[in-house]
Amino acid sequence: MAETFDTIFYDGRCGLCHRWVKFTVLHDKSGNFRFATRDTEHFRNSITEDVRTTLPPTILVFTREGKLLLRSDATIYILTTLGGPWRKYATLLKFFPRPLRDLGYRFIATVRHYIFTRPENVCPVVPEELRNRFLIYDEQQ
Repeated sequence: MAETFDTIFYDGRCGLCHRWVKFTVLHDKSGNFRFATRDTEHFRNSITEDVRTTLPPTILVFTREGKLLLRSDATIYILTTLGGPWRKYATLLKFFPRPLRDLGYRFIATVRHYIFTRPENVCPVVPEELRNRFLIYDEQQ
């Protein structure tokens, strides 16, 4: 199912993931991304079960074209889409081969719960003007 926006699926119980989402919302001036945790109905409806069971614990981007990106590819896609100086960081990351980028990504994913505290409120209060960007609000209506 192709969407009219890119969706970032993230671990709602991860402090690093929450910070990454906040960063993305802050810098996504064009509103290209929508956000949902990996335990939402939107995630289950967007990604088939046979694919979901094989996914590692990583931030995922489900592009508007229906492509699923993970690990460093998802990070590069997000930075590129944000544009501005973030596109330059994405370009720098592309110089490294994917296996090396993903090795670094997996290391950070392994230690993220020790470095970044778990958010106290798994479902943070989102300002009214940003609620249309978080797909959980669609499920509650």
